[in-house]
Amino acid sequence: MPRPPKHAPERGDARTRLLEAAREVIRTKGFTATSVDELCQRAEVTKGSFFHHFKSKEALGVAAAEHWAETTSAFFAGAPYHAPSDPLERVLAYVAFRKSMMAGDLAEFTCLVGTMAQEVHASSPDIRDACGASILGHAATLEADIDAAMTERRIAGGWTARSLARHTQAVIQGAFVLAKAGNDPALAHESLDHLDRYIRLLFGRPLQEKALP
Repeated sequence: MPRPPKHAPERGDARTRLLEAAREVIRTKGFTATSVDELCQRAEVTKGSFFHHFKSKEALGVAAAEHWAETTSAFFAGAPYHAPSDPLERVLAYVAFRKSMMAGDLAEFTCLVGTMAQEVHASSPDIRDACGASILGHAATLEADIDAAMTERRIAGGWTARSLARHTQAVIQGAFVLAKAGNDPALAHESLDHLDRYIRLLFGRPLQEKALP
């Protein structure tokens, strides 16, 4: 998932400040290494305020995943990749848009829910399920364009719009892991370039557009 827009909640909005703090700190350190004390310090709230809003650190993790899904859904709904009239162009524009976001510090463009899902999928089913709902829910937003592109180009095979939409997220999440492992955003860019080529091949689209003489 992406780098959603940063908000500046009113100082009295302790719950939102804690969720924003969780987004930043967990992407940098991971869920296990992030302490309640650190979240409170980053959000500038008391520990009593934390437990007023969240009964546990795990409850904060679930809420953070849900907050991430909400903010990123709004972010992607207004993104420019929706502009092309051709549905396949919209899918390719989506891949290009995701690649363009992979810049700066790793913690700023990697995915909160992907990070938490990898870390706590076995130890915290509630957080895992919230992360899964976010990732798969985002994948579902691509299905209509993929399905329309398949219909227009009479593409049929052993795959569906839903499975290709999920595959885009597998590549993107894997790209984040490679970027972290190699400490190099270029590794993520490479993966997105391959995803672009793969989609073009599936739809019989030329890998390189050539200008007419």
